[in-house]
Amino acid sequence: MMDMEATGAIIAASSDYRQLAVSAVRRAGDYLKKHLHRRHDVRFKGEIGIVTEADQQAESMIIAAIHQQYPGHDILAEESPATHIGSLYRWLIDPLDGTTNYAHGYPVFCVSLALEWEGTCVLGVVFNPMLEEMFVAEKGRGAFLNDKPIAASETTDLSRSLLATGFPYDIRLTKENNMDHFESMAVKVQAGSAALDLAYVAAGRFDGFWELKLKPWDTAAGCLLVEEAGVVVTDLNGETFTLTAPHVVASNGKIHGDILSVLRGANS
Repeated sequence: MMDMEATGAIIAASSDYRQLAVSAVRRAGDYLKKHLHRRHDVRFKGEIGIVTEADQQAESMIIAAIHQQYPGHDILAEESPATHIGSLYRWLIDPLDGTTNYAHGYPVFCVSLALEWEGTCVLGVVFNPMLEEMFVAEKGRGAFLNDKPIAASETTDLSRSLLATGFPYDIRLTKENNMDHFESMAVKVQAGSAALDLAYVAAGRFDGFWELKLKPWDTAAGCLLVEEAGVVVTDLNGETFTLTAPHVVASNGKIHGDILSVLRGANS
């Protein structure tokens, strides 16, 4: 029987929140798609990370939609200062996951939006505007792609699996750059955007995914999607994944132990 906390989390992700999230990410995604091939104002965050005017415009659109209906909710967004009103609800926004791709006119990116209730992610939406694919998950209610249920793959052999990964923005400045893990994994399997990669694991297109040095807005929606699709998601040590963990490993569960073993071997 479901406990009261879980019941409350499910109630928190009501149809009103879902409709708002889907509408907001679709509007932002349509804007990004329309402006993909225009010249972008690319600015640097620090020495390497980049942001475009498109990131900021898409984020502003999403925040405005949230504020219009729920002005008392907290927001954690990639390009804006976090709010700390003290609400039980917090929205986590990545307005353009795949900024480098987008800035180069490469059409692989998405919009990611999640809702937390008392620290539990209860709603996750990832929208790929180029393919018109809307991934939606609600806590305890499953994961869906354009309103059709999705589930993890059935691949049981790591050597026959298709995995995805990404590399941190500061790859040139840090030794923790995923190159060692990638080299170890590349010889074991058949040959970004973290939120989109996680959505593809949820849909069974990828058998697994791992990445280092991610932020909560990168993983919140995608991790709920994979959990609701029956995917196993942990940190690099195989411990339960939380949004404060910088590293994530997701798989169909059947090859999860093998993935962790290869990744651990890269560090030995």
